[in-house]
Amino acid sequence: MTLQIHNTTRREVPEQLLSDAVLLVLETEEFTVDSVVGVYCGNKMIQRINREFLGHDYPTDTVTFRYSKDREVDGEFYISLDVVRENAARFDADFLQELLRVTIHSALHLIGYDDQSPEERAGMQEKEAFYLARLARN
Repeated sequence: MTLQIHNTTRREVPEQLLSDAVLLVLETEEFTVDSVVGVYCGNKMIQRINREFLGHDYPTDTVTFRYSKDREVDGEFYISLDVVRENAARFDADFLQELLRVTIHSALHLIGYDDQSPEERAGMQEKEAFYLARLARN
């Protein structure tokens, strides 16, 4: 089992809390970690990844790659701290709360949740709220 968190920016992030958030989602949903890498980066890196792999030439909050189809999760996710900061300001949210929400969102993608349709988006938002509340209690 390997869960690695990498921060490529100068901004400090609570790596243990982010790891705990990913593990909370995976374990509660009855998945295990084979190999998961989370990279917290800036807009330049995430825009390059978004353009290269998804054909979208703009920065986004997260890009997630799921490599496994079974209950042993193999994948990676990238989260732009710049977009998280912008979204926190836009939604009048705390930076840490928004960072945790996007991390949970990425973990949900790792286990197969999608957000293409309004129904899928609503389901993911419900799960995000559930896990944010669970983290707040710990």
